Amino acid sequence: MWITPEEVALKNALKLWVTDRSNDYFLLQHRRGHGDTGGKITGLLVGALDTVLDSNARVAPFRVVLHVPGSQVSWVIASGASLEEVQRHWRWLEQNLLPYMAVFENKEDAASFVLGKVKGLIAEEVLGGQAAREDDPARFREDLARFEQRFGLPQREKLVTHYSCCCWKGHVPRQGSLYLTTNHIAFYSFLLGKEVKLLVPWAEVTRLERVSVGLLTDVIRVHTRRKQREFSMFLNVDEVMRVMCQLADIALRRLLDSGGLTLDQSLQDSNNITKRVLEEQALRQYVLSLFGLPRAERLQEVMSCSVWTPHARCHTPGTVYTTDGYLCFSSREEGQCALIIPLTEILSIEKAESTSALPNPVIISVRCKRAFQLIELLHRDQLVESVRHRLRDLHWKHNLISGHDQRKKSSISSTPYYTFCYDTVQSDDEDDSDIISDQALRHSVHTDLMSSFHPSQSDAPNKTSNTEQVRERLWDEHFTEFGRGVHMFRTDKIRKLVAMGIPESLRGELWLNFSDACSSLAAHPSYYTDLLEKCRGESSIATEEIERDLHRSLPEHPAFQNETGISALRRVLTAYAFRNPAIGYCQSMNILASVMLLYTKEEEAFWLLVTVCERMLPDYFNRRVIGAQVDQSVLEELIRERLPELSERVPDLTPLASASLTWFLTLFLSVLPFRSALCVLDSFFYHGIRAIFQISLAVLDANTAELSTCSDDGHALMILTSFLEQVRHEEDTHVCAEDAGASHRLNITTLLTDAHEKFSGVSVKHVEMLRSRQRVQVLQAHEDSTKDNALRLVTPDVSLSQQDLSELYDLFKCCVLQTEHFISLYWGDGVCSSGASPARPALGGCVERYVVDRAQFKSLYELLTPWSCGTHTDTVGQRAFTLLDQDRDGLVTFSQFTQMLDLLYCEELNEKIRLLYRLHIPPALSEDAEDSSPLKSPVLSSTRPLCVSLPNGERKSYEEQLQQMLQDLSREKQKHEEKPLPHMKQHQFIQFCKTLYSMFQGDPGEAELFQAIGMVTSLVLQIGEARQSGQSPSDEHWSVSFEQVLASLLTEQVLVNFLERPVHLSDRISTAKPRQYQERAGLLMIQHTHTRVP
Repeated sequence: MWITPEEVALKNALKLWVTDRSNDYFLLQHRRGHGDTGGKITGLLVGALDTVLDSNARVAPFRVVLHVPGSQVSWVIASGASLEEVQRHWRWLEQNLLPYMAVFENKEDAASFVLGKVKGLIAEEVLGGQAAREDDPARFREDLARFEQRFGLPQREKLVTHYSCCCWKGHVPRQGSLYLTTNHIAFYSFLLGKEVKLLVPWAEVTRLERVSVGLLTDVIRVHTRRKQREFSMFLNVDEVMRVMCQLADIALRRLLDSGGLTLDQSLQDSNNITKRVLEEQALRQYVLSLFGLPRAERLQEVMSCSVWTPHARCHTPGTVYTTDGYLCFSSREEGQCALIIPLTEILSIEKAESTSALPNPVIISVRCKRAFQLIELLHRDQLVESVRHRLRDLHWKHNLISGHDQRKKSSISSTPYYTFCYDTVQSDDEDDSDIISDQALRHSVHTDLMSSFHPSQSDAPNKTSNTEQVRERLWDEHFTEFGRGVHMFRTDKIRKLVAMGIPESLRGELWLNFSDACSSLAAHPSYYTDLLEKCRGESSIATEEIERDLHRSLPEHPAFQNETGISALRRVLTAYAFRNPAIGYCQSMNILASVMLLYTKEEEAFWLLVTVCERMLPDYFNRRVIGAQVDQSVLEELIRERLPELSERVPDLTPLASASLTWFLTLFLSVLPFRSALCVLDSFFYHGIRAIFQISLAVLDANTAELSTCSDDGHALMILTSFLEQVRHEEDTHVCAEDAGASHRLNITTLLTDAHEKFSGVSVKHVEMLRSRQRVQVLQAHEDSTKDNALRLVTPDVSLSQQDLSELYDLFKCCVLQTEHFISLYWGDGVCSSGASPARPALGGCVERYVVDRAQFKSLYELLTPWSCGTHTDTVGQRAFTLLDQDRDGLVTFSQFTQMLDLLYCEELNEKIRLLYRLHIPPALSEDAEDSSPLKSPVLSSTRPLCVSLPNGERKSYEEQLQQMLQDLSREKQKHEEKPLPHMKQHQFIQFCKTLYSMFQGDPGEAELFQAIGMVTSLVLQIGEARQSGQSPSDEHWSVSFEQVLASLLTEQVLVNFLERPVHLSDRISTAKPRQYQERAGLLMIQHTHTRVP
C-alpha cells in the first residue's frame, strides 16, 4: 500500500534492507532475512528487532523507496506484505510517473512531484475507508493495514485504536501491539521467530481491572471465563483502561440482554465509533452525572473560563459546559463552586468590552433579574453565537407550545383531577365528595404530620419552632447572597446548610431546584394532565403491582391513611408507569413518591419521580436493577480504596455491599428514622448519588470494629441495622433524652458532615470511572445467572453431564449472538431475522432468552450430530428443525435442542431409531418435499435371500426372526404406552434408506454396512408389498410401521453395532468451537464479498 512518505538514511538502512530492483529514482527492497527457509539468525534477529521497535517491517517486508541521485536521504513511499503487492506499485510508478520525471531539471523538484502524487493517492484511499473519521487518517490507515493482515478479519471490522504494550505469559513478557476493535481485543507479537496472536471477543470478557504485579504497578488484567491475560508497559494506562471499558460495555449492551440498559444514539452504528467519539462520550457522561442533566442532552461546547462569584468577591476559575438545554459551570476543584442555568431561564447573552482586567467577558441575564459574568473565554464568539441559536429555537418551541396549550384549555372542561393537581377554582355545582382537594392533602401533611412527629411535652413545640425559624433565617440570608432558584450558586456553604436539614417550608421548593425537576415541570405545563387522561381506566401488570403496594407506602403516616393521599400516590405512580413502560413500576418507587408528595404538589412529585428515575438514578429501576447492582460493585471497590482496615479484616466484601442495596434503592428511607432519612434525601437532591456513596462509607467506617468480629452475614446485617436505627435528627434527640440508650444515638448532621469530610475524594469523575469498569462484570454476572437458570430447567429432562450442558449452552448462545449480531453490525439488521424474534417459553413457565432460526440450527446440527451424512447432513438438519419447531414459528429453544442431542447421545438404540424414523415422516418430511442432496437413491430390490445367522450357528428365516422381534416390541410397548407413529410410505422409506447410506459412506466397514442395509431394505419392501396384496400397486397403499422397520434393522448386527457405536459429545464440542468461529468468519467474508460486487 502507499504510505505517508517518511525519510530514511539509505546508507544505514542498507544494513537491514536488500535491493531487488532499481532505476534512476526508485528502489524495490526486501527485508534482510525475509523468506530464509533455514531459519538463519539474521532473519530471526531482524524480525524480533522490528517488533520491539514497533516498526512496520514485520507486516510489510517489502517496500519501495524514492531515491534522489547524489543524496543520502530517501523516502519510503510504499510497502507490502507480499512481493506481488509491492510490484503492482512498482509497475504503476514506472508507467505513470517515471516517464515524466525526466522533464525536471532539478532532481529535488522531481522528488517533490512524486511525494505530492503519493500523498494524493493516500488521500483518495482515506476518503473511502475507516481512516476518514480519525484525527490522523494516514497513520491510522497504516495501523489498519497491519491489523487486517495479521488477523484476517473482515474489512468492515471497525478498528478503534491500537497501543504498543507487553502481554505477560507467566513471568515472560512479550512486546507487541494491542488492537481494540468494536468486537474484539487483539494482541500480536513476533519475538525470536515465535509469532503470538491473541483474539478475544468482548462478549467473552467478564472483568477488567487495573492491578499491580510485582514491580509493575500499572497492569491491566483482562478476565474471561477460562483464563486471564495481563498487559502492561502502556504510555497512558488510564486512557487504555477507559477505552477498553467503553468498548466492552458497548459490545455487551449490543450482544447480551442488558436488562433495559440503552445504548447512546451516537454509538448505535459501530462504524461511527472512534477513539475521539469515545472520549467525547466519556466527557458527556461525566457532565450529565456531575450536574444531573437529562440523559438525552448532547454536549455542545467545553471551554475554560472564570465566573464572577459575588459571595467570594472574585472570579472563580473553572470550566463552562453547554448542552442542548443548559449552560453549566464547575470550578477546577469539583464541588467548590457550581452553577446550572437552564437555557429556558436565560433572557440574553451578550459580549461586553474586553479589558486587561476582564478579558473576553460575557454577560448572561436570567429571568429573576440576575446576571452572571464569564471571562477568559478563548472562543467567546463561538459560544455566544451557539447559545443564541439554541435560545431562538427554544423560544420558538415555547411560543408554539404555549399557543397550543391556550387553544387546548379553551376546549377542555375541568375535571376532579385537574382541581387536585392545579389548584383550579371549584365551581359551585360540583359534588364536593368527588373532588380531591390539593389543600386537604397539604393540610394533612403539614398539620397532622408535624403533630405526630413531636411529643406532647410543653417545651418541645417551642424548641422545634425556634429551630425551624433559625434555619429559615439562614436560608433567607443565603438566598440574598447566592440567589434563589435552580441557578443559585452551589458552594460549600450551601452544603453545610443542607447537612443541617432543610426547613419544612422550603424542602419541596429546594428539592425541585436542586434536582432541576422544576425545569421539566415548566417545559411541560400540561403533560401530567394529558397523561392522566390517557391512562385513566388502563390496566396492566404495573397497575396491579401499584395497587398491591399502595398501602405499604408510609402506612404509619396520616397522609396515607385516607383515600386522599392513596389516590394521589396511585395517580403519580400510574402516570409514570404509563410514561415509561420500559420501567413501568418497581418496588421502592412507591416509598420515594410518597415522601415527595408530602412536600410537593402532585404534579411536582411526578416530575421529581421522573428526575430521580431517569436522571439521578439511571438504570436503577429497570426490571433487573442493573444500575443499583453496578453501584453495589462500585461501593465494594470504594471500601477497598477508602477503608483498607475493614477490607483487610473482612476479605469478602460482597455481603456488605449487598446489604447496602436497600440503602441505594430507597435512599435510606427504609432503614433510617423518618426525620433522619429526610436529611439524607436533602443531601441526595443536592449532591446526587455521590452523597449516598459517602454516607454508606461513613456508616461502614463507624462500624469497622464490630463488622471485623462478626461471625456471619446475618450478624453484620444486624449490626448495621441497629446502628442506623440510632441515627436521629437533632430535633428528635430531646424527645428521647430519657431513653436508656440516648447516649449512644448519633446525630444525622454529624454523620453527613463526617461523610463529606472523610470521603470528599469520592468525586463524580471517580464514581463514573468505577461504574464503567464494574458494569462489564455485572452484565456478565447476569448472563451467568441466566445460564444457570437455563441449565437448571433442562437438567431434569436429559442425561447429559453438567459440563456438556454448560458447553452446549455456550455454543448455542454464541451461534445466536455472535453470528447474528456480528452480521447485523456489518450488513444491517435485515440479514438475520431471529434477532427481533420474541423469547420462547421454556419448561416451568420461564422464558428462554436465546432461540435459533433454521440456518443457525443447521449450523449447530452439523457441528454436533453423531450421524454425519456428508452432503446429506444439511437435509437431515432441515428435517430435524422442522420436527422440533412444533409451534411453527421458525424458532427452536435451547431445551428442545438439548433434548434432541440427549436422545442422540444418551438414549437406547430403539429411541435413536425412532428419532431417525420421525425425521422421514410428516411433519419433518412433507409430502411435497424434494431432496436437495446429490446422493443417488439406493437400489431397492426384494429378490435377495431372506435369512439370518444366529450367534449359536442356527439359521432362521427373516420371517421367523421378524415375527419374534415384533412380539418382543409388542410386550415392550405394553410397558411403556406411547402414541403410535404413523406408517411410513414408500417414497418416505426411500429417503430413510438414503439417509442410512449417507451415514455409512467413508466408514471402514462400509461394504458390510451397505450389504446389511440392502438386506434390511429387501425385507421391508417385502413387508410393504405383503400389506399391499390384493390392492392396486401404488405408493399410496404401500406402508410399513415403525415396529417393522425397527425389527428389520435389529436383525443386522452390523447395523446395530454401528448405531450403538459410542460417540463422546465432549469431543464433538471441543472440535465444534474453533469450527464455529471459522464458519462465522467465513460467512462474514462471503457476505462482505457480495456487498462489494457492483
